[in-house]
Amino acid sequence: MKRALVIINPCAGTRQANRHFVQITDILCKAGYETVVATTAGRGDGTEIARTRSRKFDLVVCIGGDGTFNEVVAGVLESGSKVPIGYIPAGSTNDFGASLGLSKNIIQATKDIVMGVPVTLDIGSFNDRYFSYVASFGAFTATSYSVPQDLKNTLGHLAYILEGIRDIPSIKPLKLRVRNEVGVYGGEYIFGAVCNSTSMGGIITLDKKLVDMNDGLFEVLLIRSPRNIFELTQITMALTQGKYKECPMMSFFSSGNLHIEADPDMPWTLDGEYQPGSEEISIRNNKSAIRIMVGRDNAAAQDVLRIAGNKGKL
Repeated sequence: MKRALVIINPCAGTRQANRHFVQITDILCKAGYETVVATTAGRGDGTEIARTRSRKFDLVVCIGGDGTFNEVVAGVLESGSKVPIGYIPAGSTNDFGASLGLSKNIIQATKDIVMGVPVTLDIGSFNDRYFSYVASFGAFTATSYSVPQDLKNTLGHLAYILEGIRDIPSIKPLKLRVRNEVGVYGGEYIFGAVCNSTSMGGIITLDKKLVDMNDGLFEVLLIRSPRNIFELTQITMALTQGKYKECPMMSFFSSGNLHIEADPDMPWTLDGEYQPGSEEISIRNNKSAIRIMVGRDNAAAQDVLRIAGNKGKL
């Protein structure tokens, strides 16, 4: 019999996964999995559980938000295991799940895992810490981890928007220097993101045509600090319309590796979780680092996982 390790964050989102947990385990058992369950009680638990136990299983299932998924991915990678990961998005916003087109229905997401196929996916490194889909700084960055959980549960995506608007008056320019394979970017910025997703922080979205989550490259967006109302209007329009490449106040490009020099006191977020800054930051794309289970009819996953290694497998 195959074995599945289920790692669940019982406090994620509106705790809807808890109400369906018997059905989740029933689906896994009927699919031939001996199922072992571990719950997280605090930050870092998902990583510890996955690191110490995942090598003994044929499948690891993460139930929680993007922060929990981040921890489970880190633990699987640190264990050296190649075990496929199933993700049941149960958080408030679920940017990563949305990018991959994973079902928002708990039961359907579980069925997609047991009846689906594994596809490979890039994972990022921020110095010595992994991130699944985004590393960001500046405006709205604190929003991901400062929104109260009860507000997230009540308002979902709207909670991030409201909190982000509240941040605008306090935005201060952040000076940094970014070097990648082809050039150097420097100056004062109000926001920056290195992402492998079509959605960032519940606020900024990217056209799925611009994102391939298994091509060894990140999409990088840097927004310069506006000096007047005209430049601020340009930024607002570009964000609203999603026209990042056309805006002179923005730099938008793809890159596999970045070296960043910044104020060590400048905070970051990795997958919506707080990350202390550093004077020297190395961001690296770990191509095809994990395998994640997706449904065979998942058109969204087909769009964002376009390389030959994944084509024809869905």
